Amino acid sequence: MHHARPVLLVIAHGSRDPRHAATVHALTRRARALRPGLRVETAFLDFNAPRVEQVLSALHGAGVREVVALPLLLTRAFHAKADVPAVLSEATARLPGLTVRVAEVLGPSPLLVSALERRLAEAGLTPADRATTAVVLASAGSSDPEAIAVIAETAREWRHTGWCAVRPAFASAALPRTEDAVRELRAEGHRRVVVAPYVIAPGRLPDRIAAGAEAAGADLVADVLGAAPELALLLLHRYDAAARLPTRLRTRVA
Repeated sequence: MHHARPVLLVIAHGSRDPRHAATVHALTRRARALRPGLRVETAFLDFNAPRVEQVLSALHGAGVREVVALPLLLTRAFHAKADVPAVLSEATARLPGLTVRVAEVLGPSPLLVSALERRLAEAGLTPADRATTAVVLASAGSSDPEAIAVIAETAREWRHTGWCAVRPAFASAALPRTEDAVRELRAEGHRRVVVAPYVIAPGRLPDRIAAGAEAAGADLVADVLGAAPELALLLLHRYDAAARLPTRLRTRVA
């Protein structure tokens, strides 16, 4: 059975928190709605069903031979470098004729910054507030220096769009914590301090970000990025870039 275009397989981390899978599914539904002819499947590395290997086996059984796997991650940290390639190479070794191209992770991208701006606007910030507002860009955190550097760079670039300050913070594995970044900005005399969670789905770490923001008296905390239209569009951009790669690259899953 010939498929004109590769299937998009969105690979999320998975979580014990039911809001995680619900948010991931809302995001993939939105991507599907933006591109009705494209088959979009969702799979999880851990905690939730279906697992990546189950979905790939089912697709293979249905005659699909070309898949673009998209790690639903904001940075190229451990999961992008280790877990995802491992599970994909295991599946391609087991399923004859299956080609899996791996798309780039989502960040960094101007579309992510647009999604952060959307969430801050929904939380009540107006364009007029920008010049008197300091922002904490709160990510889940990583022990990977490359991932940390990308978050810091995103904060630096975002600062140039008119906020009076943008500071990175991390819910785990790196410092500063959200509450420390909020207190630091307050101590520097910034009148309004807001927290923008740089995370895709709700869960333990986003809850920690919100708790830290509240403990330090942030003026407002935006919602997670979730199924923002900018994210759905970004999924399709990453899919398109990967789908154009020549298939001989299929073994290069790193």
